[in-house]
Amino acid sequence: MRPTLSWRLQGPEVLDRGYLDFSRLYTLHQHRAFFVIRAKSNLQSRRIYSQAVDKTMDLISDQTIALTGPKSKIDYPEHLCRVRFYDRENNRRLTFLTNNFLHSALTVAHLYKLRWQIELFFRWIKQNLRIKSFYGTSENAVRTQIWVAITVYALVAIIKKRLPSDLPLYTFLQILSVTAFEKITLNQLLTENGDHESKLDDCNQLLLFNL
Repeated sequence: MRPTLSWRLQGPEVLDRGYLDFSRLYTLHQHRAFFVIRAKSNLQSRRIYSQAVDKTMDLISDQTIALTGPKSKIDYPEHLCRVRFYDRENNRRLTFLTNNFLHSALTVAHLYKLRWQIELFFRWIKQNLRIKSFYGTSENAVRTQIWVAITVYALVAIIKKRLPSDLPLYTFLQILSVTAFEKITLNQLLTENGDHESKLDDCNQLLLFNL
């Protein structure tokens, strides 16, 4: 049978297999946090127990395992849950490890899928909002900076849509960033964008829209 927990796990930490470190994972477990991580193909383990799964939901197996690798069984001496899932969209089989035996196998698989959506969101932030560093480290400071950047991005997108311009939004943002304090109409900015684009690399002043 599956192990039972006398305390409620906090989390989750959803990690890619590049971060597979059983010593670190066991530290998370001891601090009552739960994790979901992709397993490597060379994982050494033995099956302790198997749960029935609904294969119509693309689940392959739901097992309780013990690590058997010379180092891994010392670094993580307790049982783990191993979920195998078929990723139909990308035609691949994925294997996940978690210390949470309370959630269903399908929930574990969906948690990892949500992680990828978060990765895409952070990539979008870096590419479009140009946030290279945060001015503060508190949750409120980070949230405030992101919301301000999104607000500016949305306003500029609305303005661009209402103007007859084929410029990419990124270029439009660049032009505005170096002309924020110039007394010039947006139409002039767009028709004279060649002159302003030459300034993009030479401007060393603090930029109002340089998020």
